[in-house]
Amino acid sequence: GSSSIYFVQENLIKEKTKAYDNNEPETPAGLQANIYTPLKERKADFLEKNQEHSSATSQSRSKSRDQPSTGKQSRPLAKNDGESQSGFHKTWALLLVLLISVPLLYVLWGGIPSLLDATLSSKDTQILQAFRARMKKLKNTYQSQDPNLWKRTHVFLEKHLNASHLHLEPAILLFTAGQEAEKALRCLSNEIADAFAFSQNATTIKINGADKAVMDSDIVKLEVDNELNSGFREGKKVAVVHRFELLPAGSTLIFYKYCDHENAAFKDVALLLTVLLDEQSLRKSLTLQEVEEKVRDFLWAKFTSSDVPSSYNSMDTDKLSGLWSRISHLVLPVWPEKGLPVEGCT
Repeated sequence: GSSSIYFVQENLIKEKTKAYDNNEPETPAGLQANIYTPLKERKADFLEKNQEHSSATSQSRSKSRDQPSTGKQSRPLAKNDGESQSGFHKTWALLLVLLISVPLLYVLWGGIPSLLDATLSSKDTQILQAFRARMKKLKNTYQSQDPNLWKRTHVFLEKHLNASHLHLEPAILLFTAGQEAEKALRCLSNEIADAFAFSQNATTIKINGADKAVMDSDIVKLEVDNELNSGFREGKKVAVVHRFELLPAGSTLIFYKYCDHENAAFKDVALLLTVLLDEQSLRKSLTLQEVEEKVRDFLWAKFTSSDVPSSYNSMDTDKLSGLWSRISHLVLPVWPEKGLPVEGCT
């Protein structure tokens, strides 16, 4: 009974073994085939995806390479555009500021000079009115004089009475006459000088050449210099030098100092010189140019004559030419006048 039981068990074991063998997995080759097949498929998918990824990466890299270059090129352009626009706005802003500030400054600063000009204008008007009133009175007294004398004297002196004009040089007038008009020459020159001084509340410096005719030239030069310098420094505005032709020749060189065009010692003053010619009368038909030439020739003969005493400094033609150019700004003739007092002037 035990052997039969063993046999039955052995058969059962064999049947189970066969059944197990039928259900056994595939052989290693089949297993490898089954394993490699999905691996190949996965590998192919991986390679394909890897290629797609690498191509996408290369494309993105190329795009990234292109983008910076484009950005580098566009940035300067944008910068330049911004700078040009900024400069444009700054220019317009500056122009706007100028358009606003210039008129404002003109109004603010223009008001102060206008007030000063108004004050000066009022003062000038008073001075000119006083001078014109005196000259009008003189014109009524000296009715025989050439109209050019009044017209030119008015214009010439009024320029120096107007304080708004810059005085670059003094006003120099030279009056001349023949022997018959000696008194009129003296009186009229005094009156015009006094009218110029009176309008400015000043007085006149008066020098008489006849009083110095026989004196040493150097002494006369020093005296004339002292009289003019001290007088002008004290506030006197005009000097009249009578009988200029009688001054020692060398002494007249002092007038370089006071009549120079550019470097005169005093520029806001007037000097009136008189020259009495040797001839009896001046023809009224003479032009002003002819009168000027006559006075020039007369002074040439007077100051360069060999009869001049040796104590006087010599006057050569070059020095006299320089002197004449300084004192001949305006040469005017004076005619005789009737009704003038025997002594003094009206």
